[in-house]
Amino acid sequence: MDKKTILAFVLSFIVLVGWSLFFGPKQEQAPKERPVSPGEARTESSGVQKAPALSHPAQLPGTKEIPVGATPGTDEKEIEINTPLYRAVFSNVGPTIRSFKLKKYRQTTDPDSPLVELINFKKEMGDSLLFTFDNHSAGKMGKTVFQVDQDFIQVGPESSPQDIVFRAETKEGLSTTQTFRFYPDQYRIDLNVDVTNRSPEPVEGAFRANLKAMPPQDKGGYYAYVGFALLLNKKLEEVEVEDPSDEKTIRGQMGWVAYEDNFFMSAIVPEVPSKAVFTGRHLSSGILEGTYLLPPVSINPSELKSLRYELYLGPRDLGILKAFGKDLDQAINFGWTDIIAKPLLYLLRFFDEYVHNYGVSIILLTILVKALFWPLTHKSYKSMKEMQKLQPRMAKLREKHKNDKQKLNQEMMALYKTYKVNPMGGCLPMVIQIPVFFALFRVLGGCIELRHAPFMLWINDLSAPDRLFNFPFQIPFMSPPYGIPVLTLLMGASMFLQQKMTPTPGDPMQAKIMMFLPIIFTFMFINFPSGLVLYWLVNNILSIGQQYRIHRK
Repeated sequence: MDKKTILAFVLSFIVLVGWSLFFGPKQEQAPKERPVSPGEARTESSGVQKAPALSHPAQLPGTKEIPVGATPGTDEKEIEINTPLYRAVFSNVGPTIRSFKLKKYRQTTDPDSPLVELINFKKEMGDSLLFTFDNHSAGKMGKTVFQVDQDFIQVGPESSPQDIVFRAETKEGLSTTQTFRFYPDQYRIDLNVDVTNRSPEPVEGAFRANLKAMPPQDKGGYYAYVGFALLLNKKLEEVEVEDPSDEKTIRGQMGWVAYEDNFFMSAIVPEVPSKAVFTGRHLSSGILEGTYLLPPVSINPSELKSLRYELYLGPRDLGILKAFGKDLDQAINFGWTDIIAKPLLYLLRFFDEYVHNYGVSIILLTILVKALFWPLTHKSYKSMKEMQKLQPRMAKLREKHKNDKQKLNQEMMALYKTYKVNPMGGCLPMVIQIPVFFALFRVLGGCIELRHAPFMLWINDLSAPDRLFNFPFQIPFMSPPYGIPVLTLLMGASMFLQQKMTPTPGDPMQAKIMMFLPIIFTFMFINFPSGLVLYWLVNNILSIGQQYRIHRK
């Protein structure tokens, strides 16, 4: 009975791992709704704030009326923003961002490889980020050529934040000013959007933000989510739009909207959470487009309406996002294990502060977790050993009462009571550890801390599968690059040795199934990140040592 329970536990574990890897927990999606036109009557609060916190000139020299919808050409100007953390290129058409390269992250482990580029599509395919005020009379200002007050901004390590101002005015008298502020030590960018009605009539419109991104072919982290995410009513909502014809619209109180791409993200964070409508689309070009639309507002003649955003373009680093505030750290979510996974991630970062090697940090974290569960594991192994001693007696009882299940159960319970053995004693301690195991799987399978993090010898990226040598030919069941998965083979061997030391089930068929598990796990882990395989290998070695100690006693 106990061996069947253990077998059920192991098979359930495999099913849960497969489910977590290939399907994963998904957030419920709001029903599809028709996007709201800016001109529609709304009774909801606008959420627009009159809080122009950034300083900007009242009038730029040479400012002139620019026709709406002007075609980008000779009037387009690109402005480079250079800070210690990134190098960005802004365009005065929109205005928008044409390039955003992160200086601390490269595309491969080669130190000479290109910097990570967050804007990974050509400008002919659209604008990555646009902030507009849409209205019927003046049309859209998304393609307006703005006047800009600077050609280049250099933000040094010790310098104060620097501003850049874009200004345009329509022939109907609607003036728009966008002021961006850049910081030397943050991925945060402040944005103030000011709209002034210089016409004699009231103007109705809505503040809109558009976010576009091209999903990568390789999703990188094993558990990486690629797509739109938003903070809806203080809870994380993931908006998946995978097909070109797919479109999802969500309403509610939104704290931020973002696009998550592998280990990086781009987020739009309003100054205060507001009721808004978010629409996610998958365009035929393969680009994902998200629209953040606030309720309509009316601007009277000579009246100014302002809206303040905070932008984040950078790594999905829990510490950085936590320091940013506005609950942006909720973008890093480890599913149902989140409450356990995040403390484990903080422990991993804590160890790395002292050893400066995430491979060694994984080993230390594994030892710590194993030590915490040592009493439970010890009790489990001891109970399994006691159950093994009763196997001959249990076999005789099964033979004697094979036609009377009720009598068999009574005799079994009497046998357990006589020898003071708990039939569930070998399984329950392991079940208690399952949430921690899965939390470690989620952390080590997708955290940015392990991206391009070296360990030792040939393992120079703990977020990628380990490969010794590069073969010019393909290997079945293996994702590229093709090579010898040394760490995975060692993990399989350690699991086989551990299996040989574990008390065998009384049923020969169960014993054969259990002996096949190391082979199954080896094939499952062959494409796992090496950091995850390292954890499993160290955990197996510690378990072998613990079992050996129990056997000697």
